[in-house]
Amino acid sequence: MVERFANQQCLNLETYRKNGQPMRTPVWFVEDNGVVYIHTVKNAGKVKRIRHTTRVRVAPCDMRGAVTGEWIDGEARVLDEAGVRRVNELLDRKYGEAMSQFKQRHNLQYAPWDAIEIRV
Repeated sequence: MVERFANQQCLNLETYRKNGQPMRTPVWFVEDNGVVYIHTVKNAGKVKRIRHTTRVRVAPCDMRGAVTGEWIDGEARVLDEAGVRRVNELLDRKYGEAMSQFKQRHNLQYAPWDAIEIRV
């Protein structure tokens, strides 16, 4: 299933509010051994929503979030600190200088992070 994300730079992540309303967010991601990983600033809205319900959907998208492929159902979980470090390393490897520039541009070099594992 994850092969369809192989050449993608971004995924649109759909999480759900407590009232069931979907919230979509374009995210950078990395795939490792058939599992999708993303990271986000600690306690971001998507993290809170995943802690409430692990059901998510993902679809390939452009940098602005316009979906370019099919939605796929998945289950997500927030990782521990060791998982956060590993995901950050994988993302740094995939995106290189672009990731560093993003963090600097948004003043996030020293921000605490959460990482999310998505099994599709």
